[in-house]
Amino acid sequence: MYTFHGWFELDESPSEVEWGEEKFDELLEEVRERVAAIDWLSGEARLKVFNGMHVLTVNGMPNRRRDEEQELTELLEYVARLLPGSHGLLYELDDDAREMPWPDGFRVRVMARGEITVRLDPFLSPLRPVVEDP
Repeated sequence: MYTFHGWFELDESPSEVEWGEEKFDELLEEVRERVAAIDWLSGEARLKVFNGMHVLTVNGMPNRRRDEEQELTELLEYVARLLPGSHGLLYELDDDAREMPWPDGFRVRVMARGEITVRLDPFLSPLRPVVEDP
């Protein structure tokens, strides 16, 4: 099984944008359209507003890394390029992976300053014995 859970706060720039120069609403509409086009059988992508902050959440548990993983990667890369002030984390677990940074733990994709980097999870990995019995 391929499992993913992530959240991303969306922002136009890592620095303060001058008043009157904001394009955030236009850019956000592009993200909203892209999210609306996603139709995963075993997952979802949502864009919601909490206390004035736009948050993208993604969650899924397909049996294998299929189209969801590719579309998820493309969505995150798109958001990072379009809205470089966005930041957040995506936790991924793939039962079938045998190479590092898996096979017995979570891989974390970190979005910050228009870039996505991959890190090893220090909290829930390795699954055995941190989450599951050995």
